[in-house]
Amino acid sequence: MNIAHANPNTVNHPVVSSDRWVAERKKLLARERELTHLRDQIARERRALPWERIDKQYVFDAPEGRRTLAELFEGRSQLLVQHFMFGPGWEQGCPSCSYMADHTDGMNVHLAHRDITFVAISRAPLAEIARFRQRMGWQFKWVSSFGSDFNHDFHVSFTAEEKAKGEVEYNYAVQSFESEELPGISVFYKDDARQVFHTYSTYRRGVEVMMGAYNMMDLTPKGRDERDVPYKMEWVRHHDRYEPAPAAGSCCAAHA
Repeated sequence: MNIAHANPNTVNHPVVSSDRWVAERKKLLARERELTHLRDQIARERRALPWERIDKQYVFDAPEGRRTLAELFEGRSQLLVQHFMFGPGWEQGCPSCSYMADHTDGMNVHLAHRDITFVAISRAPLAEIARFRQRMGWQFKWVSSFGSDFNHDFHVSFTAEEKAKGEVEYNYAVQSFESEELPGISVFYKDDARQVFHTYSTYRRGVEVMMGAYNMMDLTPKGRDERDVPYKMEWVRHHDRYEPAPAAGSCCAAHA
């Protein structure tokens, strides 16, 4: 069980009058508006990035059979890919990637109405993906890149040679090898001539765009309430592997 721990933001926190609270809230609101406008500006700059044409013929194993990258768009012009960490022979997918994926099914209908198809892609064979997908109860499209260069070309899967060398290219830099699979999100566009273009990829904390639960946590007094350790998401479990959440007041009762 993930036991709650003392958080400095909730210990002896200042308590003020209503007028003072509103004044402080308005000061923060000005900063939040700055962030909103900056986020809008960065989104415009992201859309203005040049594209690269995808000339390699990537083929994936899908429940309906073999599918090319162009066919994964399913009639839409935009494709959003979660590079899901799930390698061949793994018992289950990465817990953090699963945490990301838990947000997907609710978004999918809205994405489709903005001309966006979502798909998760992993190197695990399709049968292994299907077994884990059924266990987790997900409905989103998930295909296998097993035997393809796709994951390696987009710098989210790494070879035995790279592991032996101890260095890989990830997040637009050379870094030490840390895992045979790493997370990412990539975006593609398909024009009327069925040409496919790579428009954007993000890695590391960039993938937090899929983690809506984090945005909710960031609104609360304790925030994400994660331990100060190198891997902050150590607390995350597959959603069917958490112990029951403590009932209200149970922590206090346990120490009575």
